Amino acid sequence: MLRRSSFLLPAGVAIAIVGFLAPSAEAGSAHFVGTPTASASGDTLTVKGKEAGLGNLTQINVLVTADAQCVNKGGNEPSADNKDSFGSDVDVPVQNGKANFTVVLTADLQPDCTKSMKLVWSNVTITDTTNDLTVTLPGTF
Repeated sequence: MLRRSSFLLPAGVAIAIVGFLAPSAEAGSAHFVGTPTASASGDTLTVKGKEAGLGNLTQINVLVTADAQCVNKGGNEPSADNKDSFGSDVDVPVQNGKANFTVVLTADLQPDCTKSMKLVWSNVTITDTTNDLTVTLPGTF
């Protein structure tokens, strides 16, 4: 005589196991690839970087904020009002779970830096607002 043993999981347990084992269609493990870079030219700051681990997202939003101020040749910050915070964001397409981004900030300081001073950027923060991922670049630009 052949004996059959049947073991059935309750439907809720089976669904939970499948849900746990299957990767999420949207989520990945978003991270910056290396450290984003920043470069300044005149009153413009350009920030570039790459993210990976973005799963099946179609786009991400990248926000860059930074402080701009005039600094004299001695490296001192005058007490004038020509300093401010600026920000800009872009929507970046995702391809194969990766995204390359470039964000440009332009300082509109009033009054402008005089010829004896230069504009310096600091506190540069890059945020992927879609994945709540942030990095702050050290130093000035």
